[in-house]
Amino acid sequence: QVQLVESGGGLVQAGGSLRLSCTASGRTSSVNGMAWFRQAPGKEREFVAGINGGGGLLYYGDSVKGRFTISRDIAKNAVNLQMNSLKPEDTAVYYCGATRAAVVGRSASSVDYWGLGTQVTVSS
Repeated sequence: QVQLVESGGGLVQAGGSLRLSCTASGRTSSVNGMAWFRQAPGKEREFVAGINGGGGLLYYGDSVKGRFTISRDIAKNAVNLQMNSLKPEDTAVYYCGATRAAVVGRSASSVDYWGLGTQVTVSS
């Protein structure tokens, strides 16, 4: 089994920055593609950013493109999300997801393993 643990969430003012991290443990040989999703109250879980196993393919949701950057530390089995120019509409619980496949799709159903999430709150 694979465990994913997120960290780095918190409260920040609009225009500020936060960096989220997610570390995988357990059967990490099963982890290939990784991604970040987010879910605001009353809304569906939304794709934010994804990265392939080698770290060379990065892709983003339209709402965060140009503001967020995903990266991967393969040696540490970790994936990070640098979030800049944060907006109140970025407020959500952010979840780390991983898959045995080469990449995580933009649908939450493509994720094999989930973390418990970390809260990000952006005040106006």
